[in-house]
Amino acid sequence: SDNTVIELTYNWGVDSYELGSGYGHIAIEVDDVYQAADAIKAQGGKILRDAGPMNAGTTIIAFVEDPDGYAIELIGRKAH
Repeated sequence: SDNTVIELTYNWGVDSYELGSGYGHIAIEVDDVYQAADAIKAQGGKILRDAGPMNAGTTIIAFVEDPDGYAIELIGRKAH
């Protein structure tokens, strides 16, 4: 859907969280993975995997890390 929303929240007064092991990562589809990763890096974000093809295929992905240490996959939008 073009109207999907993910709400990111901040819990004031909490210094750290236990990451646990029941979560791997979320993936967010973007129009241009290279541009999105560059924009995140320019703002001081951490890149875990540079943008590029996945397994020598045509799908472009990158992995970044949120401020709490969780991995977020950026995946290129495919033409429909």
